[in-house]
Amino acid sequence: MSEFKTKRALGIDFFDGTSIEAVDYISSHGGLVVAPAAPSFIALQKDLECRRAMAAADLAIADSGWMVNFCWLLLRERLVRISGLKFFRRLLERPECREPGKMFWILPSEKAKAKTLEWARASGFPTAADDCYVAPRYGSDARDEVLLSIIRERRPKHIVVAIGGGMQDKIGSYVKSNCGYRPGIYCIGAAPGFVTGDQVRIPMWADRFYLGWIFRIFAQPRVFLPRFWSARKLPWLIWKYRKEMPPLI
Repeated sequence: MSEFKTKRALGIDFFDGTSIEAVDYISSHGGLVVAPAAPSFIALQKDLECRRAMAAADLAIADSGWMVNFCWLLLRERLVRISGLKFFRRLLERPECREPGKMFWILPSEKAKAKTLEWARASGFPTAADDCYVAPRYGSDARDEVLLSIIRERRPKHIVVAIGGGMQDKIGSYVKSNCGYRPGIYCIGAAPGFVTGDQVRIPMWADRFYLGWIFRIFAQPRVFLPRFWSARKLPWLIWKYRKEMPPLI
């Protein structure tokens, strides 16, 4: 973390620069990128693997508008917000992303794969079916030898982990520790799905004003209402633990 400026909140060092600088750094150095949402901070108290994944990150971006706002209101600490959506769009501007075999997608379903391939064809990205891996339903363990063997063989420069449910950071950490080289590994929430159409599309103005969560609730209320309700504990965590990671309970 010493190679760039960071600011710490809840035990995580968040990148203190622009989205372009963040993308350029990982494109040059490789490493694991995380973008913890509000529920992820709550999970730090109960999920040891989540804590380890956050600790393994080479770059963390402050994607959560709630976390950024509460850090300012409660601690007077101004974090630079870089949304996962903005970060991902910047990544797609990299020239190598339009080279065959440079991008690899870890996806949650065949539907997501079809959406990704359809988007890639329409947008001029040379993404083939072999560049996509439909992950199995993981339990608490993110180990996946089939995925690992594919990545070791193909050696993509950029690996996009587009799986939700609290698993993507664990998968990213597992790949980083075992793939045998240093790609960029992007665990940036639902941002890839916003772009490909697998998730509800969020306008950039809504993302800029921290309103993407409203679109997600309207699209899938049964999924996201409980998830966002759990985030009600976030202000208390920020006030109590400030720069330190909450202990396991």
